[in-house]
Amino acid sequence: MPNTIDPYGHVSKTAESVHIDTVLIRKFDKSGPRYSSYPAADRFIEAYNARSHQTTLEQRGITWGPNTRVNARPFSLYVHIPFCGTVCHYCSCNKIITRDHSRATRYLRAMDSEFALVANMLTGDRRADQVHLGGGTPTFLSIDELQTMMRSLRNHFELLPGERAIEIDPRTVDDEKIAALVQLGFDHISLGVQDFDPAVQKAVNRIQSEEQTASAVESARKHGVTSITIDLIHGLPRQNVIGFNRTLDRVLALKPDRIALYNYSHQPAMFKTQRRIDAAGLPDAATRLQIMTLAIRKLADAKYDYVGLDHFALAHDKLSTMARHARLHSDFQGYSTRLDNDLLAFGVSAISRVGTTYSQNVKTLDEYYDRLDRAELPVWRGIELCADDLLRRAVIQSLMCHFELSIESIEIAHLIDFRDYFADEWERLEGLECEGLVTLEPAWISITPRGRQLAYSIAVIFDRYTNRDEQRVRSSSVI
Repeated sequence: MPNTIDPYGHVSKTAESVHIDTVLIRKFDKSGPRYSSYPAADRFIEAYNARSHQTTLEQRGITWGPNTRVNARPFSLYVHIPFCGTVCHYCSCNKIITRDHSRATRYLRAMDSEFALVANMLTGDRRADQVHLGGGTPTFLSIDELQTMMRSLRNHFELLPGERAIEIDPRTVDDEKIAALVQLGFDHISLGVQDFDPAVQKAVNRIQSEEQTASAVESARKHGVTSITIDLIHGLPRQNVIGFNRTLDRVLALKPDRIALYNYSHQPAMFKTQRRIDAAGLPDAATRLQIMTLAIRKLADAKYDYVGLDHFALAHDKLSTMARHARLHSDFQGYSTRLDNDLLAFGVSAISRVGTTYSQNVKTLDEYYDRLDRAELPVWRGIELCADDLLRRAVIQSLMCHFELSIESIEIAHLIDFRDYFADEWERLEGLECEGLVTLEPAWISITPRGRQLAYSIAVIFDRYTNRDEQRVRSSSVI
């Protein structure tokens, strides 16, 4: 990946590759939040409720005073479809396992009510330039139901040209459905694979043939999808280096534009479906590290740029382009090419980000339907960020998305003296600098290629919540 240089001669660290140092990974790997939000969702409180969120929507972006104006930036929209036909034992998403497709009818009606409530409360226009459908399994919906849902969105929001992404289970689509998705405007699809090894698939209850995946990729390309992601998971039961190497070969033969390489986090106390996994079959830490190292090196050899965290992309893909120019943003859907858009999220458990607030919807269908039947926002909990939250969010976002931080930009934006405000954090960073994980300059903090895989462990230094109580936050780690 070529380097990019700013007008002051600073080389963007995002442009460098990742370097795997297994000794340092073993030494410093530490669980921490994925930072799809800061603070993490388990810090949300029920005191921020439907009424609070209504006020946020009504006052979105208003600047008071003689020159009062309304924020006119477009939104990103996220729609959560919770239904799945079968359960994948590793899954930690909010899902509803059912083969009764009629259950989608009421859900779509309820979401139309939620679209209307939110749209009517918004101050200013209702334009959106990014739409993402996630789940669950969005393609659980039939073609007619997907068309109904998108028509409902258009009735309440102005959908501008821009990215439209959908998560796909290859077992639930055929050529006709993919053609219909493209007609609806979807230009990015994400396909779950996890692993092609039959033993692994049986252990996690996700039986999916290579032919089903290849057929979905072929149809997507035929009908004009511009970006395809394949999701993989390392650390699943029955996985080993030889088997995952075969999976990588088969995935690379499909040449997806992006590859997501997630690390499985086994938390059966939190996620009931994971209790069906035989923990004795999970690979040990050494094997997980070997699998991850193999994958990263193999993807590099195949010319996939390391975008960050667990994402890789070919040079032509927009995600890679944005990374080269240090313009990535991270949200609840992962890396985003929309810089700091407000996010309106719909459906059970969905999390919105508007201005300086986060809000999360109720988690069950009964609660969701009850709230909307009473014409109430289905908000369960949320948080309004204080000045310290906003400052630390900016620092963590920069380190996680760009692997570097302009100290001056933070000082100007938040009116602080960085070294004074973060004296304790700076001392901890100096220890990591001695290990070669970061470089500290008067104007910059940079994560080195050796430190890329430990970005969680570095960013968490600035997380005052996790450092105060390490047990509460749902975590991710390298191995």
